[in-house]
Amino acid sequence: MNGMDTNNGCLVLENGMVFHGVRFGSEEAVTAEIVFATGMNGYLETLTDPSYYGQAVVQTFPLIGNYGLIPEDFESRKAFLSAYITSEICEDPSNFRCQGRLGDWLSAQKIPVLCGIDTRTLTRVLRDHGTMNGVICGSPEEADFDRIRAYRVTDAVKNTTCEKPYTLGEANAANHVVLLDFGAKANIARSLVQRGCRVTVLPAFTKCEEIAALKPDGIMLSNGAGDPADNPEIIAELKKITELHIPMMAICLGHQLLALANGIKTTKLKFGHRGANQPVLNLETKRMAVTTQNHGYQVQYDANDPICSAAADLLYINLNDNTCEGLRYRNFPAMSVQFHPEACAGPEDTAFIFDEFVQMMEVQKCR
Repeated sequence: MNGMDTNNGCLVLENGMVFHGVRFGSEEAVTAEIVFATGMNGYLETLTDPSYYGQAVVQTFPLIGNYGLIPEDFESRKAFLSAYITSEICEDPSNFRCQGRLGDWLSAQKIPVLCGIDTRTLTRVLRDHGTMNGVICGSPEEADFDRIRAYRVTDAVKNTTCEKPYTLGEANAANHVVLLDFGAKANIARSLVQRGCRVTVLPAFTKCEEIAALKPDGIMLSNGAGDPADNPEIIAELKKITELHIPMMAICLGHQLLALANGIKTTKLKFGHRGANQPVLNLETKRMAVTTQNHGYQVQYDANDPICSAAADLLYINLNDNTCEGLRYRNFPAMSVQFHPEACAGPEDTAFIFDEFVQMMEVQKCR
């Protein structure tokens, strides 16, 4: 890579497979959960999405970095992923908004990068065998398989949530929304502000009493990283928050946490949904939408389970594997979706969900 210090490196998967390439960024060996993302653009949003905390992201699209570095497109304050794996990183980007080369930024961020490998073959391995752990290191001999197999993503929400509250939007906005930050993408708050909301972003572990004291018109539960079941403290607090009967909307990890708070289980997917081309079906309108997604766990909704059916109705399903993509709750005003209606990057087919949330708040005011 022009202008960067590079070394031979490799990815060693927990099943023993080895992929050789060129390594730069951090020279330290890094163990992570290896996942693939199928987006053809939006690499900056992927790199700065906190939902990738603890993971090494494989880009299936072969050429990454061709429009360079554009800080305005970042979705959070920094890169949270553990490592980045690509076929090729462009050294000569072209875009009128470009402010530098992606490779230089990755090196400055000390993100371990492995490029020059066949990422599509690697993706097929992960698709067929399921998500695996792996280590990026200098040579296969460095791999510690006991450590690789024992690795799991932990403390994800703790390490990605905001440190203190902050507010966005006009002080005299028509609706005040509390956004619980479990590792939120920036465009969630932007989408609410664009619809005339004032948004107070709160750390993930904020207590119900503190939220109630703010007297919000609505509550948003953000996306985030890790196993949702690893957050018992947040789940317990959400049970109290639902009793406030404040209109609520939940996205991705928020969708999973809200389900757990209502007795609905979550399970890990074989290889997850990550990319900007995931089709979902609205079971109420029978309309299909293409969505952006980034998750490795699913809500295990079963209409024949009395706990599930008493808590919520199934609203969206994934057309690839029929997994739960959205719920509408029965006992309090709330809806949740597994996909990202704020997209960024990706299709804006489901941006209307933010309008539905605003309407929920307006209806509640009239009661």
